[in-house]
Amino acid sequence: MPKNKKILFLVPYPLNVAPSQRFRVELFLPLLKMNGIEFDVQSFFDEKTWNVLYNSSSFIQKTMGVIKGFLRRIKMLFLLHRYEFVFIHREASPIGPPIFEFIMAKLFRKKIIFDFDDALWITDQSNQNPIAGWIKANWKIKYICKWSYKVIGGNEYLCNYAKQFCNDVVLIPTCVDTKGKHNRLNKEDREKVSVGWTGSHSTMKYLDKIVPLLERLVQEFGIQVIIISNKKPSFTLSNMQFIQWNEENEVDDLLKIDIGIMPLEADPWCEGKCGFKLIQYMSLCIPAIASPVGVNKKIIEQGINGFLCETERDWHEALAVLINNHSLRKEMGIRGQEKIIQQYSVLAHERFFLSLFSC
Repeated sequence: MPKNKKILFLVPYPLNVAPSQRFRVELFLPLLKMNGIEFDVQSFFDEKTWNVLYNSSSFIQKTMGVIKGFLRRIKMLFLLHRYEFVFIHREASPIGPPIFEFIMAKLFRKKIIFDFDDALWITDQSNQNPIAGWIKANWKIKYICKWSYKVIGGNEYLCNYAKQFCNDVVLIPTCVDTKGKHNRLNKEDREKVSVGWTGSHSTMKYLDKIVPLLERLVQEFGIQVIIISNKKPSFTLSNMQFIQWNEENEVDDLLKIDIGIMPLEADPWCEGKCGFKLIQYMSLCIPAIASPVGVNKKIIEQGINGFLCETERDWHEALAVLINNHSLRKEMGIRGQEKIIQQYSVLAHERFFLSLFSC
């Protein structure tokens, strides 16, 4: 790569706030610095807009934030001559057609590297109304893939979609830093076993189908249920602790969990999920239980580092076994951490990430 050229990273959100962006893009930026590669990062939303983005009110402030985001992207076009590569995480703009991608690829002839970790071409019907889906223009993903120099998918399902439109598709899973951050052991010195879940408010809906089961387990075994998220859940449980997510205490909060859970629905949208909850749990020696959907079936090895559960009976049996067996939790946790280090760590994928920028 020519030393006088830089990489431009176009990301949706400010730094250090969004899990997808943090672990798929930001986590690798120190690696570029170590290798003497220069880069700039430009977000679409600024911090002020991010702080109100998911509020039901603040319509004017959010509208102004979107306008400023588009102005920031337009200004970027005048600086494109500085960059050899343009790395786009998810999309250059969260709404509207792929205008910026077209201009960069077709008019400026820039090498676009497109990274995505959700089935963005599908409208998540449970979270989005038809008008919102039309505004987001989900159809644009195939064109972004088609115009890209390289495409990175977070799992095989996403890569197979991208391969229809791009000849150079690379699978890089969502990774954790097993050397500097996700590198500690789950210390089990608590009186009550804790069953925990972490994630954004948009994925909390998948807990709904097992909330009655969690309440039953509270009554049967006296467990504690821990929910770590950016918003409080709408449901309540007899013995539940809600922890407001923040980056600084992220690992400490996860280490309060003895058993991590990740229920999902068996639908095309969930097939595109990259199993990051499982990756976080297992990196910290926390055994995990998940729905057998998508990449979950690759991350969890049944009965070895966790359990895959489909029915309520499956969930109850798996949770009961782990709640009652301290040694099994420890053994599964250790095996899980080994797998994450080998297959889902920055260390395992750093050379693949660097190779993205070779001509």
